[in-house]
Amino acid sequence: MDMEQAKIPQATAKRLPLYYRFLNNLHSQGKLRVSSKELSEAVKVDSATIRRDFSYFGALGKKGYGYNVEYLLSFFRKTLDQDETTRVALIGVGNLGTAFLNYNFTKNNNTKIEIAFDANQERVGTEVGGVRVEHIDQLEEKIGDLSVAILTVPASAAQGITDRLVEAGVSGILNFTPARINVPSHIRVHHIDLAIELQALVYFLKHYPLNEPETEEDQ
Repeated sequence: MDMEQAKIPQATAKRLPLYYRFLNNLHSQGKLRVSSKELSEAVKVDSATIRRDFSYFGALGKKGYGYNVEYLLSFFRKTLDQDETTRVALIGVGNLGTAFLNYNFTKNNNTKIEIAFDANQERVGTEVGGVRVEHIDQLEEKIGDLSVAILTVPASAAQGITDRLVEAGVSGILNFTPARINVPSHIRVHHIDLAIELQALVYFLKHYPLNEPETEEDQ
């Protein structure tokens, strides 16, 4: 999906895969229509935000009827390019990397890890979750035309590996290391620090009870 062309806020764009997953589940259950209230309760996003998100794409529902599940699912599948497979490289086959390889987005058929890299000679040449592990020294040679990489290496190695990924033509990096890597402006990086997320969860449990409604700024 071309987010610039669609001119939608990034916060909305981040919620689209969440909507798509729930709609896919509803479709599998044979449900024909869904209200914004039902969507709200399922994905934990308030109804007004959902209606605003959907409004960026035109008239997706009818007042008093709700949303046609099959139509919405088809729309978001096309919007999120679900009919095209995104081939991904994984860098770092430690505990987290191994978990990714064994999972390999089995519930999300449009994303697939095709190759993995590691510096440990004992892992090189093996297969984890059906994915072959290559030596990190062969990154540039073996990565091919893959444009997305998952980074699960030690923090000390993150920037060096990132520089090599950029040189190899990767345009998107999902960074699971604590390091805040630097990339050129045309490279998109999403940082996911599990320790920070856990700390935030504990803080929210203490200071933001669930019975307090979220404001629009929280979305």
